Parts: sequence; C-alpha cells; structure tokens
Amino acid sequence: MSENQYVIFKLGKEEYGIDIMNVSEIVQYQESVKVPNSPVFIEGIINYRGKVIPIVCLKKKFKMESSINDANTRIIVINTNDRQIGFLVDEASQTVRIDDSDIDPTPDIITGIERKYITGVGKVDNRLIILINLEKVLTDDDKEKIEMLEV
Repeated sequence: MSENQYVIFKLGKEEYGIDIMNVSEIVQYQESVKVPNSPVFIEGIINYRGKVIPIVCLKKKFKMESSINDANTRIIVINTNDRQIGFLVDEASQTVRIDDSDIDPTPDIITGIERKYITGVGKVDNRLIILINLEKVLTDDDKEKIEMLEV
C-alpha cells in the first residue's frame, strides 16, 4: 500500500486536498491588482518573487458564494506548463498523509467538467476530503484567457 501527502485547504466549510508534489508554495493573502476584462474567476495578478502571476479565485471558479478575505486566506501557488498560477483559498493550514486504501473513486453523482479535476474522496478520521487536481480545474479556454493577461 502506498500513501501520498496532501495539502488540505478550505473553501467555506468544505475541505479539499491536493497532492503536495503539485504545490510550489503557500503564501499569505496579498491584495491583487484587478485586470480589466478578465474572466470572473480571475481575482487579479500579484508580484510573486519578481514574476507577475495570475490569481484564480477557486470559490468563483466553483460557483460558490464568495467570502471576505481574512488572516486565514492563502494563495496556493502551483507550476503548470512552465508557468505559475496562484489559487485563492479560505484557509490552507495542514498536510495529511492518506493511504491509497482510504481514497474512494470520484462518486458517480459528479458529472461533467468537474469529474476531470476531482480525483477521489479521501477519508481521514471522520472527515471526507475532496481530492482535486488544480491543474485540471482550468479548461483550455481558461488557460488561453489567462495567457492573454500575461505581459
């Protein structure tokens, strides 16, 4: 049996996990610069280690109710196709190891585009953690729109 380590983050009260190998860094929330005519789910851009990177609001992307950013708000930075993208989440405070035997496949009730990025459901103690692949959250169309934002 093998186990993987996941970064756990929250959107509202729901917990999600992403493979730690896909995470470049988790940084404190910083105000982003709004970009005119950008897609609704793009929060803006920030200066991250000397590079301008786009920030995707996962709550907007998942069509969830937005909340006020606070001291717990984090930006999860991942590398995808030789570029970095930040994902805005309500909280990202822990990592957990989940054994493969404690991961159920994506439930059949989940259909459409969501099925592409939900990799399974992890069971940790009495918690259910929706495991996602952040690289697949963005469609090819989304990625094109993000590329148009970059200078």
